[in-house]
Amino acid sequence: MTTGFEWPRLLVVVGAGGVGKTTLAAALGLLSARGGTDTLVMTFDPSHRLKDALGVGAEAGVETRVELGDAVTGRLDASLLDARRTFDGLVDRYAPDPAARDRILGNRFYRHLAGSLAGILEYMAVERLLEVWRAGEHERIILDTPPTRQALDFLGAPRRMVSFLESGAIKVSTRRWFVDDGRLRGARALGPLGRRFESFLDDVVGLELLRDMGEFFQAFGPLYEGFRQRARQVEQLLVSRDTVFFLVSGAGEENVPDTLFFARKLEETGHHLGPVLVNRLHPRAGLAADREAAVRGDGAALLAWLAERDARGLEHLRTLLGPERPLYDLPLLPEAPSEIQSLARLAELLAERLRGV
Repeated sequence: MTTGFEWPRLLVVVGAGGVGKTTLAAALGLLSARGGTDTLVMTFDPSHRLKDALGVGAEAGVETRVELGDAVTGRLDASLLDARRTFDGLVDRYAPDPAARDRILGNRFYRHLAGSLAGILEYMAVERLLEVWRAGEHERIILDTPPTRQALDFLGAPRRMVSFLESGAIKVSTRRWFVDDGRLRGARALGPLGRRFESFLDDVVGLELLRDMGEFFQAFGPLYEGFRQRARQVEQLLVSRDTVFFLVSGAGEENVPDTLFFARKLEETGHHLGPVLVNRLHPRAGLAADREAAVRGDGAALLAWLAERDARGLEHLRTLLGPERPLYDLPLLPEAPSEIQSLARLAELLAERLRGV
């Protein structure tokens, strides 16, 4: 199935929350597979709507085949990010020896806190993306992202990781802060003052937690260089010509600022912005838009007013983006696609728009 825009190897679907990114990512994946391309649709959106849109009971962290029928020559797989499983896999793969691996995986700080620390989800998505890209088992990857601000965290995750690993914080964190008997290094020499200081830290933070953190960072030391190298590689991937960002916007003038903000951020950071799609426009019904009647509860007048509002927003966005930026629109459907058949109908409609029909 051909469309009017050139498919990249990596297509990243981005936009604000509630605009239908996940459903459109699934429809793009179906469209790609129907065109004969082996495709993976993956998401790190915590809501896990992707498995519902594709009609599969995908287990997080595992690629699941989507049944499309014998007539479809390409295959379609779906994958949901499991941050902890990805982190465990990295430790298992890159630890220098089994003892180091077990030391990290058995660390209490790692088991109870590391998977939920701020930024871990975004960085594990980066690692997982690089993993499937390197594997080369799919000709195309379509990545569904969470809402705008968190997606920006994802784009910045490689740079933040490199900055952290090149900072003095790593040198500080890998020092031996505790001696073998569990006491804080240097505290014994301070006598009663050292014990009071340890007691203070125990009350405020917890010495046991500090010991676990210290052990974790020391055990993780041999893996830091690999993390830094992979972070640089995925940073290069996200700005390469192989990667295009598909920006989805909600209908209505109120969504224009957020869409323009994301478009500007992508271009400022060197990422390649592809099509912009305004989703869920209220269709025109041939009725006059009477705002007063709409306020009084006239359903037909309300729908007509919403259609006019959406049309104004679309034209306003088109003017601001300029003629060189591909801009498409999709109507609000009577029901959201909830199974593969209705998703296929959305894919057909999307293909028509991308062909310029």
